[in-house]
Amino acid sequence: MKNHLIVSFTLWLMVVLSSINSQALQFQELAHDPEAIARDLIAEYDSTNLPGGAVMVIHEGDIIFGESFGMANVAYGVPFEWSTPTNIGSTSKQFTAFAMLLLQDQEKLSLDDDIRQHIPELPDFGEQVLLRHLIAHTSGYREYLNSIAMGGRWLTDNIRREEIIPLIQRQPSLQNTPGDSYNYNNTGYALLAMVIERISGEDFPDWMKKHLFEPLGMHNTIVISNPGQLIRGKAQGYSVGPDNQIVAVPDIHASMGAGGIYSTMEDLEKWIAHFHQPVLGHRDITDRMMKPYPFNSGEASHYANGLIVGDLNGLHMVEHGGADAAHRSAFLMFPEIRGAVVVQTNNSRLPAQAMAIQLAEAFFADKMELDDVSRELLATRDVFVYEVELFDEIAGRYELEDAPGFVMEFTREEDKIYAQATGQPRFEIFASSDSTFYLTVVEASITFHRNEAGEFDSMTLHQHGDHPAIRLTEPAWEPSAEELAEYLGLYFSEELEAFYTLALDDEGKLVLRHRRLRDIQLRAESKDQYTGGFPIMEMTFIRDEGGKVTGFKASSGRSFDIVFEKQ
Repeated sequence: MKNHLIVSFTLWLMVVLSSINSQALQFQELAHDPEAIARDLIAEYDSTNLPGGAVMVIHEGDIIFGESFGMANVAYGVPFEWSTPTNIGSTSKQFTAFAMLLLQDQEKLSLDDDIRQHIPELPDFGEQVLLRHLIAHTSGYREYLNSIAMGGRWLTDNIRREEIIPLIQRQPSLQNTPGDSYNYNNTGYALLAMVIERISGEDFPDWMKKHLFEPLGMHNTIVISNPGQLIRGKAQGYSVGPDNQIVAVPDIHASMGAGGIYSTMEDLEKWIAHFHQPVLGHRDITDRMMKPYPFNSGEASHYANGLIVGDLNGLHMVEHGGADAAHRSAFLMFPEIRGAVVVQTNNSRLPAQAMAIQLAEAFFADKMELDDVSRELLATRDVFVYEVELFDEIAGRYELEDAPGFVMEFTREEDKIYAQATGQPRFEIFASSDSTFYLTVVEASITFHRNEAGEFDSMTLHQHGDHPAIRLTEPAWEPSAEELAEYLGLYFSEELEAFYTLALDDEGKLVLRHRRLRDIQLRAESKDQYTGGFPIMEMTFIRDEGGKVTGFKASSGRSFDIVFEKQ
């Protein structure tokens, strides 16, 4: 089935540095530049009035640059220190995956176990969902956070872990054959934490502390049981809006297994060292952590055990990003040079993954396949200045090939450039070259491509891999008033136990309404096919044999084709 994408909350940025036409300096001249580049990158966020973070660069097992900046708690004037515990979001997944490999090594489970062997109350969908499918994001289960949001709740609501299994039990079928396709999915990792609890008889946070963190000397790393848990000196997460408007944001509930780990830079350094000189389990375990899972077709996924496998400018890289409600995390390792780059922040606007990539290129340029122009750009630290008028030939609507109906629209207003993805609010994007752009609201970037005629006719979204998109030339479908009237009414999803109303707003435009949410403006893409806004990004209307509208199927990124019946 199609792999829907969501440009929100969690994701992984590959920034392409811009190039200029000039002669290159030799890399030897960069001797003292990497630290200067690093300090330039963090300078914007190094303020007593802003949430901050910390960065770390490791080479041959030693820290060659490390610095904290900004504030851990703005309200109380607490600076962000090297030892500040901070929420690492989905970077937590590698710890859950390591725990599973460790238990398999101890013969307490097998990654080829059916999940129902450990959690028998999960429904039998007629196909085995194995533990390795959960680790590799190929299980076919709906993603519980997106599903809960589609039900009309905010992710910062009090979501209980006990809701996850009943949500799966109400799912009518798997979204894909297990092992067939990748769909980034927090549900799988939440279930893995439950498996560990049932095998050990211990609460997941206690097991992780006793059997993983303490043996590794990670004494200041914990799995939180709830967002209100007391953690001495922790970094408060902040949403930072235009004009540096700061709002304290609570952590996401029920993230255990998929996220929910607080750690420090000191402890993450120990974790990185463990990959090269294991002190817990066998070397085979850390090697397998970085080995991608194969799909049923035999093709290798880019996802391994809680880590994404790839390369950066020809240098082998394993990495994982993380994002809680406001915290951001980037974790890159370069096994060939015993190198790593880590960025942690409690500032929602800081593009952690982009910064980590830039730091890696600055410090490890001599290990990478960088062209001479890119090396000079690093040496001079020139700031790329984009002539925004050039964006007019790029502006338009682009539909992702692997997610039909997922459209990104790009516009320019005076000196600002904006993107609006299916089901998302509009947000500003920033140029890194004349054809590459990056986002700060999420970890993603975009590359636009010219055809042989020199026209921009396609693009690639870099988020959880590379996703090509084709420029749309036909206008969106314009329904008549009579056609809109067919959709109006009350709709109910038994699966989500949620009601929505389709109505017309004061301007006669079709909107989707929920009692707890703002109206979702709907846009017709074709007959019976609409795009909306978070938490319902896509809608396809269902008709009976007589052509009468009887419901719609709703999709929201990682959970799709959820049926709402017209009442």
